[in-house]
Amino acid sequence: MALRGPRVWLWRWRRNPLKRRADRVEAWVVLGVWLLTVFVGVLAGTTVSRSVEDGLARERAEWRPLVARLAERAPGTATEKQVSRAEQVWATARWTAVDGSEHSGQLRVPAGSAAGAPVTVWTDPDGRQVTRPVTEPQARVRASLIGGVAGLCAAIVPLGAGRGLRRRLERRRIDQWDVEWSRFGPMWGRTAG
Repeated sequence: MALRGPRVWLWRWRRNPLKRRADRVEAWVVLGVWLLTVFVGVLAGTTVSRSVEDGLARERAEWRPLVARLAERAPGTATEKQVSRAEQVWATARWTAVDGSEHSGQLRVPAGSAAGAPVTVWTDPDGRQVTRPVTEPQARVRASLIGGVAGLCAAIVPLGAGRGLRRRLERRRIDQWDVEWSRFGPMWGRTAG
């Protein structure tokens, strides 16, 4: 492992008569890796974010609520007060899609709802049951989070490759020092006399 002294700001770019070609190459490699890491991370993050946001906008545009009717009485007992989410149960409902095809599926409904009671079901253009689409602000948050994670994951690739390349350069530099030390080190023991 190389010996490290105190950190000096922009030391790679300062003039120094002891700086070798390997040091200059390493300086350019570090700069290139950081620029590539930022570029790849930002590009991947914005691309994924736009893709997610476009997909969610397409869902908001295409998915529609329909009125479905319960095919059976919902389990449990009905209460007159506001029904909480905990007092909702699964029940089978049927609906007719925009194209006229009949569909059925399981929906969350208030406990004890009567057969034939109207409930809202969200469907895609083919009439298949889907979840309620996210709102525009929710879509922005979701797209930003997914884009950020994708950007970070993509940025790891050039950063890891750069670290590997720097490790090889450092190993090579230390090997060069060993060769030079073996040549000049013995001369230090001689004195003029």
